[in-house]
Amino acid sequence: MKIDGRHFRTIWINDEGELSVINQLSLPHVFEIVTLRDIDDVCHAISDMVIRGAGLIGATAGYGMWIAAKQAPTNSLESFDAYMKAQALRLKETRPTASNLAWAINRQLKRLESGGTIFEKIALAKAEAESIANDDAEFCRLIGKHGLKLFENLFASNPGKTINVLTHCNAGWLAFVDYGSALSPIFAAHDAGFPVHVWVDETRPRNQGASLTAWELASHGVPHSLVVDNAGGHLMQHGMVDIVLTGADRITRNGDAANKIGTYLKALAANDNQVPFYIAFPSSTIDFSLDNGLTQIPIEERSADEVRKVVGKLSDGSIATVQICPDQTKARNWGFDVTPARLITGLLCERGICSATESGILELFPEKN
Repeated sequence: MKIDGRHFRTIWINDEGELSVINQLSLPHVFEIVTLRDIDDVCHAISDMVIRGAGLIGATAGYGMWIAAKQAPTNSLESFDAYMKAQALRLKETRPTASNLAWAINRQLKRLESGGTIFEKIALAKAEAESIANDDAEFCRLIGKHGLKLFENLFASNPGKTINVLTHCNAGWLAFVDYGSALSPIFAAHDAGFPVHVWVDETRPRNQGASLTAWELASHGVPHSLVVDNAGGHLMQHGMVDIVLTGADRITRNGDAANKIGTYLKALAANDNQVPFYIAFPSSTIDFSLDNGLTQIPIEERSADEVRKVVGKLSDGSIATVQICPDQTKARNWGFDVTPARLITGLLCERGICSATESGILELFPEKN
């Protein structure tokens, strides 16, 4: 996407041959690019959310395997391979919920098997990392293309009426390599001239909606309004939401979806008010080995400080972290919840739109039968 007229991806190899990413911890107040020079930097960037979002986590892990390959011992193939497997495991442990992470790492490990020498393996790791990133961007572009049909249908049923979308967390281009998942159809609809307005959930505790989704929409010129997380039900009750569109961090083969904590509540409200509820994601988010999201998807629990403290800009322009609860108050911080397939109107990926059922998913992915 473009920032001040210049196209950026969220992650790329810079002119010095090093890995650059956009520091999402500094947004929306400061646009900052940081360099990840070793595998420690990559693991830190993923676990501490310098980068975040299912697709970008996978792409960063893919590049992380290339960086690890450049650091690996070169005295023998055996020691190189052992090092790579150890770093693969380390990367997998940084964020457990998003399936894109393990998908990218396993793709790299398989690719490395075809290398006959250490130098071939390093070159293969770089090529595969670039391929993973390019695939993510292209998948998200196609999500926008297929998702545009949803907006065409909504507008056709109410010509001239603004299409009000409710989203949750950030599933824009910052969460992927480019375009995004849930925001990709919104950008496409806006660019096609449809009147679109987005209700942006603040998305506690890290406020990715307020800091990232709102920033993306503002940068692209899409009309939007920031609302508190619990406003969604009220908006739906009063006919102010035409469609709910979110991303996902893992989809099971039966259509259950793990996404940012609070998504399940939006799905319940949408179901009660007959508002269509769609989830958008690239196919790397599907975990075909699982068939029950509630019992099988691992839910990450993060630091309590994310709940107890908030980061913001003070009146003098400085950035500060402040505590919002009593000193003695503890907190729990589950990062995700699972929305059962029965509450999901449809699933949207690079191959099209399908029902949130195993049969619907397999229609798009017959090779997984």
